[in-house]
Amino acid sequence: MGGGGGGGVAGGGWVAGVAAAVKANVGQVLVGKEAVVELVLAAVLSGGHILVEDVPGIGKTTLARSLAESLRCSFRRIQCTPDLMPSDITGVHYYNQKLGEFEFRAGPILAQVVLADEINRATPRTQSALLEAMAEGQVTVDDRTIRLPVPFLLVATQNPIELEGTFPLPEAQLDRFMLRLRLGYPDEAEEERMLARFNSANPMDAIQPVAGGEDIIETQQRVKEVYVDPVLSNYVVRLTQATRRHEDVELGASPRATLGLYRCSQAFAAIRGRSYVTPDDVKVIAPYALSHRTILTSQARLRGRTAEDVVLELLSQVEVPV
Repeated sequence: MGGGGGGGVAGGGWVAGVAAAVKANVGQVLVGKEAVVELVLAAVLSGGHILVEDVPGIGKTTLARSLAESLRCSFRRIQCTPDLMPSDITGVHYYNQKLGEFEFRAGPILAQVVLADEINRATPRTQSALLEAMAEGQVTVDDRTIRLPVPFLLVATQNPIELEGTFPLPEAQLDRFMLRLRLGYPDEAEEERMLARFNSANPMDAIQPVAGGEDIIETQQRVKEVYVDPVLSNYVVRLTQATRRHEDVELGASPRATLGLYRCSQAFAAIRGRSYVTPDDVKVIAPYALSHRTILTSQARLRGRTAEDVVLELLSQVEVPV
């Protein structure tokens, strides 16, 4: 789209315009997932990463690839397996016999949109290489630190029903994901539309970029200008604090979760064309920003409670500012 102009967040609804163009583009391929794409864009525009927890064949890879194509960003896919080494992700120095010197061969993490498929199949050592990329925007290879391209988005997936041969993500790594999402199965009408759309050709081949990396960087800056009333900031803090005091919670959401919820609410408001955040923006984002950072007690899990249940309960209990 190039060049913002228009002054301020609300100037011509430019942020909303970028988001709408990307959403329509992804919608050509991914049927009936507009709400999920909005949440993904909210994470992108607030500089966060995404964990998609769902069964195979739902469209996780399609989502990441169509997003990269729409944003004119480089895209790489990492298929995580137990034998995957950190160097397979970050890259490696090798000896070039022709030149008689060592050269660096970049790994797939050095792209703007990276899909780490089945991240919980990688060993903790390999997962730690992804953690540095997510936390610091860089990777370390031997004694060399390499900055990642900007913007950088990691979309990680895991299958929630497979346990054999997996290494559950530690709390520190889960905390680095801005949002945890589920795509869910399409309904009957959506699945029929999908069949019709893929009948003649792959719609992915027809996707054209509607925004560049520079547009995303500018929208990320504009999102920070979205106004958040002090009473709403206090509401965000009270929500995350409430997760730490709940009787069913062993480990509540971190201060990083507070900041993530705040930033993502700003992005969601901008996507909806507003220059200010409402309580509803916070309530939409909270289950996706707080649940994966909330660890329940073993007794609560035995009773069938989930972190999502607790967050939804807190949303109904914590007083909403008027």
